[in-house]
Amino acid sequence: MSYVTADVIRSLREKKRFTQRQLAERLSISDKTVSKWETGRGLPDISLIAPLAGALGVSVAELLSGECAVNRNRSGNLLRGHFYVCPVCGNVLWSMGEGSYSCCGIRLPALETEEPDGAHDMRVEAVENDWYVTLAHPMEREHYLSFLAFVADNRVHLLKLYPEQAAEARFPMEGSGVLYAYCNRHGLFSRRV
Repeated sequence: MSYVTADVIRSLREKKRFTQRQLAERLSISDKTVSKWETGRGLPDISLIAPLAGALGVSVAELLSGECAVNRNRSGNLLRGHFYVCPVCGNVLWSMGEGSYSCCGIRLPALETEEPDGAHDMRVEAVENDWYVTLAHPMEREHYLSFLAFVADNRVHLLKLYPEQAAEARFPMEGSGVLYAYCNRHGLFSRRV
């Protein structure tokens, strides 16, 4: 994990149009302390990282990485969304566009889809008014599908799975969309329906 740099602090302060004194007042420190940070002669104490990020209008992850998330997905097309999974606790996040997310102290990259192979091929049947999705995938403690999802142009359905459950799901047939399966070892797989 990287630590905040002088250039990042200066750049973010200037974007907010704060003087060093104004930033210092928001943090209850001296403007000389801010000057030291921006000239590389000192670093913010760890206890000041969250307040500094808040004063500069960014997340802690953005402050530490120096990369600010910009929302370029103004239209909110659900089919352009992204899944994120925490490798530590398994939390699953879905966003309508790219974002900057962290969990368990780790910045999460957006998942890229892989080419399906035998165990990750999704079989899809129309059953009543649902898509019935099954996979011939192990569902063991060390190797399993963490979730199945269906993303249409106007909604997202996500089913969290656990080891020793069946690798199957039913999703309402609501037009075309993309089915996703996430394997805890091999990543994210998709299929258009």
